[in-house]
Amino acid sequence: MIQIEACVESLEAAVAAAQGGAHRIELCVDLAVGGTSPDSALLAACLSHLAIPVFVMVRPRAGDFCYSAAEHETMVEGIRRAKGAGAYGIVTGALRSNRTIDEARTRGLIDAARPLPVTFHRAFDECRDSAQALETVIALGASRVLTSGRGRSASHGAAKIAQLVRLAAGRIGIMAGGGVNGTNVAALVRTSGVREVHLSTKGAEKIRRVVEAL
Repeated sequence: MIQIEACVESLEAAVAAAQGGAHRIELCVDLAVGGTSPDSALLAACLSHLAIPVFVMVRPRAGDFCYSAAEHETMVEGIRRAKGAGAYGIVTGALRSNRTIDEARTRGLIDAARPLPVTFHRAFDECRDSAQALETVIALGASRVLTSGRGRSASHGAAKIAQLVRLAAGRIGIMAGGGVNGTNVAALVRTSGVREVHLSTKGAEKIRRVVEAL
């Protein structure tokens, strides 16, 4: 079965996504800027209304993924709060200014999240060497990588995503995200070989169409 993760920024969207057939929620706010950390009240509301797992975005601001020491501490504290609230997993990551994985800070985030699974988010697509970045994220202990294959959508990056799936060789999950919908998801899965897809939604119908297409 292909796992469907719905990225949402409200309780209403989360409930609708679950009703549409999503298997997992990524909860964030400010999707227009790629998503930032939700507040504790929104997380608590979603956890109380949903039976499917909720992963929480931990990103303190929009913009780049190079964080100061103070921002890093804010992220670690955000992970601890999400764990305490009952989140099922964490979505996060950090880069250096030279477009490589910030190993020290990403390790700190993953360690703070344990034993929860961690998805390294689409900051991955900003890395200059995807193969090297993948090996780094695997070594750090992340559970999956969210990627569009560095394309403007996952469909456009499907060949690169397929390469990442082969390189991962089952050591980490590769989840395709970016412009995924009911008209392209079947071809995307066929071409890339992914077993998980990610799409943002505000309602149930978009999820239903993906479910039907798969």
